[in-house]
Amino acid sequence: MLIVAVDWEWAVPMLSFSEPSADREANGKWPTGSELVGITLEVQAPRSYLLDPHYAKGLHAWFLSQVQETDPQLSAYLHDGESEKPFTLSRLMGPFREQGGRPLIPPHLPFRWWITGLNPPVVEWLRGWCQRLPTWLELRGSPLQILGWQISIPPRTYRQLLEQPLSPRSWSLSFVSPTSFRHRGHHLPLPIPRNLFHSYLRRWNDFSGLPIEAEPFLDWVDGEVIIQRHRLESVKTTAGRQGSVTGFIGCVQLAVSSRAPELLQQQLQALIHLAPYCGTGHKTPFGLGQTRLGWLAEELPASPVPSREEQVAQRIEELSALFLSQRQRQGGSRAEKTAQLWATILARREGGESLQQIAADLEMPYETVKTYAKLARRSLQSGSQDYSSSSLP
Repeated sequence: MLIVAVDWEWAVPMLSFSEPSADREANGKWPTGSELVGITLEVQAPRSYLLDPHYAKGLHAWFLSQVQETDPQLSAYLHDGESEKPFTLSRLMGPFREQGGRPLIPPHLPFRWWITGLNPPVVEWLRGWCQRLPTWLELRGSPLQILGWQISIPPRTYRQLLEQPLSPRSWSLSFVSPTSFRHRGHHLPLPIPRNLFHSYLRRWNDFSGLPIEAEPFLDWVDGEVIIQRHRLESVKTTAGRQGSVTGFIGCVQLAVSSRAPELLQQQLQALIHLAPYCGTGHKTPFGLGQTRLGWLAEELPASPVPSREEQVAQRIEELSALFLSQRQRQGGSRAEKTAQLWATILARREGGESLQQIAADLEMPYETVKTYAKLARRSLQSGSQDYSSSSLP
């Protein structure tokens, strides 16, 4: 049997993860023509900062602003392109503390931020950017000093991933942030093999120039790749502009028959090694689906208190269902979007965020957000909606 082991870890109730150290010697080994790379920035806070649960969107916005300063054309492609996003961003990783259910960054302690590039333009931009890094990462009133950078995932080409020798050993992957898939309009928080490899295959076919025929490969995965064991936890989180995501972290071990055709095994192995670069599932530019090679999970005692982020995500889900049930016409995506938007605004306002901050995050006019917050609160109190004002802008 050919074994493929996959693990997830993240700073959530049941699991903890020990990140592999970056390769300091690899910093000088970034050949021209690389198509994939992962880097890690080391940052620290000059004083304690209490972050809001949505700070990943601030990291995303700051990264795009850095690209915009030196390459507006690439920035427009990253922001507006219809294809898969050719980069991933992690959330901050380090010795967080908690205060009032919110993450607190203590001063003068190193935190890490992972960034990956999935195509030559992004990889080449990262290569130049690392030579002229700014001194500070501006994170919405919580500036972090940038201490330096390291290569965390070696520069490679897609052909190198495809043509590496087949490994006789098992492979492990660790999913170190909540991971989820889109499935029929909902979130699917399960590592079903077909969904895992479909996620990797989409990025591969978008960027590699070495396309793999999707349906035959995924049909083979569906029939031949099995889950042998797993260690999973589910977690609710926020990501992107609106709503909540139910994801999973943990570990899964997969196996496939050793009698499988060599080409399919080669393709499977290439996609496994692509996973740390491209992440798993959706919303990877906002910190979800962070994936590492190796089994990094360690069980910890369960925490009875959910994080502020989980509380906000749960509240968004509850309010979305309530507002949707109150609508006279519940069908269609417009009703769902309206309910989710109202729920997002109200849940975040209940969590102590200002309307100005919410409006900036959602990229909406302040007065519109203020109006929606009033309508949502009125609807919650009265049990009915003002339908004349409930449409999306």
